[in-house]
Amino acid sequence: MKVERKQSVVLVPFPFQGHLTPMLQLGSILHSQGFSVKVIHTEYNSPNYSNYPEFVFHSMYDGLQGIDISFPSLDNIYVMNENCKAPLRNYLVRMMEEEGDQLACIVYDNVMFFVDDVATQLRLPTIVLRPYSAAYLHSMITIFQEPQKYFPFKDSQLLDPSPELHPLRFKDLPFPAINNTVPEPILDFCRAISDIGSSVATIWNTMQHLENSLLLRLQEHYKVPFFPIGPFHKMAPLVSSTSILEEDSSCIEWLDRQAHNSVLYVSLGSLVRIDEKELIETAWGLANSDQPFLWVIRPGSVSGFKCAEALPDGFEEMIGDRGRIVKWAPQKQVLAHPAVAGFYTHCGWNSTLESIMEEVPLICRPLLADQPVNARYLSQIYKIGFELDVIERTVIERAVRKLMLSEGGKDLKKRIIDMKQNIVAGMQIDGNSHKNLHDLVDFISALPSRSAPQTPIVGAIMSSNHIASKCIIES
Repeated sequence: MKVERKQSVVLVPFPFQGHLTPMLQLGSILHSQGFSVKVIHTEYNSPNYSNYPEFVFHSMYDGLQGIDISFPSLDNIYVMNENCKAPLRNYLVRMMEEEGDQLACIVYDNVMFFVDDVATQLRLPTIVLRPYSAAYLHSMITIFQEPQKYFPFKDSQLLDPSPELHPLRFKDLPFPAINNTVPEPILDFCRAISDIGSSVATIWNTMQHLENSLLLRLQEHYKVPFFPIGPFHKMAPLVSSTSILEEDSSCIEWLDRQAHNSVLYVSLGSLVRIDEKELIETAWGLANSDQPFLWVIRPGSVSGFKCAEALPDGFEEMIGDRGRIVKWAPQKQVLAHPAVAGFYTHCGWNSTLESIMEEVPLICRPLLADQPVNARYLSQIYKIGFELDVIERTVIERAVRKLMLSEGGKDLKKRIIDMKQNIVAGMQIDGNSHKNLHDLVDFISALPSRSAPQTPIVGAIMSSNHIASKCIIES
């Protein structure tokens, strides 16, 4: 039974698909627990309000009009963080005047790091949302401690194990290297998104069953309560689409005509760009595998082209009904379809969790940010995916056949089924994710009101830390 609470929670998402989706899912989870949810968002990539009639939405001026940020740069992210300070502060002041002490806390995406500065001025508690794996953050924190151990490295070291970061190699490190080193501005930015400022807790879209030891190490570093309550998309009540792009649902009708467990789903996510050569090699690899495939080629995802016009001449006619190409797909619905047997993916964290929860093993083609870390764990630790080290048509063809037809592919399927069952157990009453959600609700409800002095907020961190730590240790 839903408990109605007087308190409001303000959510501040980063306006890109991989970040917006988990924040909206978290909002649905918190709303189901009785909180009033207010989403304060940028003008860029504004959510579809009609999909969430239970939320209150407010748009912030971001200063990005007329700027192409389809692929975000550090400069634009810093501009966004600076420009949003005053609008957020003005909204919160007005809200505090209207609602008194009903504002419980602000939950913000770690890339929107300006939020903590504003909240500190107003003496409001904040909680950081980590929308990615603990493995990714752990690798960054480890490197920050002694970056000279890792950079610069030699070309000959790319496949060598990286110090203290098993199973990662130098090529898997979570920073974009230029000439085998990482520019200081990139390191500074990564430190900024890793910092929690004065935040009183961290919410994770991950599960203790999957990342318990890494969560423990990170909590030791940050010394605030951790609440791993993933997977968000399954913990949340049934929610509308969070997609920014228009989904082509006609591909479901095509899947309905395919044999059970026969189709490879191919999608590299909402952000990454590949070059024409990779598109062509992928096309021929898929064609030569002789396996049915559903391929998402997002507009703007191929450098220099609007959409799929970079495909080889006559390619779509040649593959006929064996392949289907769309600009964007309803991914959760696709992965849940009985015809889908494998997922050729960039290994973004949302896609990874969605694939695991539908028992769909993976071909890993990581490109940036957390993706190389995720791919390495998926292939080497969890062993539910095959990683592509070379993007070449014969390699892709062999990987597809291996996943779809071989005993090795069947082994991946067995392991991912076992993994999903353990995660589902954690979502049940008395499971880890369920208990952590209960503790999170209690934690937010117990936060001091805005009129309280700063000291009690610090006390709340320490007294609640035992609860969250106990939850993680018990797994």
